[in-house]
Amino acid sequence: MKSIFALTAALVLGLGIALGGYLAGDGLVKSRLGDRSISVKGLSEREVKADLALWALRFVVTGNDLATTQADVKRNADIVNSFLKSHGFSDDEIELQAPQVTDRLAQMYSSGEFNTRFIIAQQIVLRTTDVDKVAAANRDSSALVEQGVVLSNEYGPVRPSYLFTKIADIKPEMLEEATIRAREAAETFANDSGSRLGGIRRAWQGQFTILPRDETPGAQESEQIMKTVRVVSTVDYLLVD
Repeated sequence: MKSIFALTAALVLGLGIALGGYLAGDGLVKSRLGDRSISVKGLSEREVKADLALWALRFVVTGNDLATTQADVKRNADIVNSFLKSHGFSDDEIELQAPQVTDRLAQMYSSGEFNTRFIIAQQIVLRTTDVDKVAAANRDSSALVEQGVVLSNEYGPVRPSYLFTKIADIKPEMLEEATIRAREAAETFANDSGSRLGGIRRAWQGQFTILPRDETPGAQESEQIMKTVRVVSTVDYLLVD
């Protein structure tokens, strides 16, 4: 009797272990199948026009007499101001900034002789939403040289910067389009693999970038009125058999 009881107990235990292993294995398979996913990207682009222009017109005058040098700076400032007014800009759009005056003899570590003692840099900043008028004025800026005003910039050529500030207005529509394109790509993959799409597992909006519309060599986005706004969204979809 004892041997029969022991044999029965061993059989029941073995069946229990086998059944438990099957259920555990089946659950693992289902879990892995439920975790199948695909990561896809959706692109959205828009061609936009700059809505704000900034133009810093900087000039430098040197001389040995401070009063004379200041007078030359004022003359240059008047010429630049008249130039901008002649192209239709108002006083509200033109800002005369404080001059930067350098006295070489007053510098602590200066040495040697100087051809000129004083250096005065003056800058007039134009800020306007009429980007087309700025582009026209920039094309005509050689007129300043003809009047003796040489524009200079410590960081490169004196050119207007054209900005697009209304990304918030087009952001919802572009994100919707990027998401639709991501789903279209995911559906194509799912169909090809004999699966169908489940829900969204994870999603990343992506960053909005502003690029020059015409990507010529050396093209700078800030120098072009027409631009391309781009966003790439990444979405992970679950796959279901």
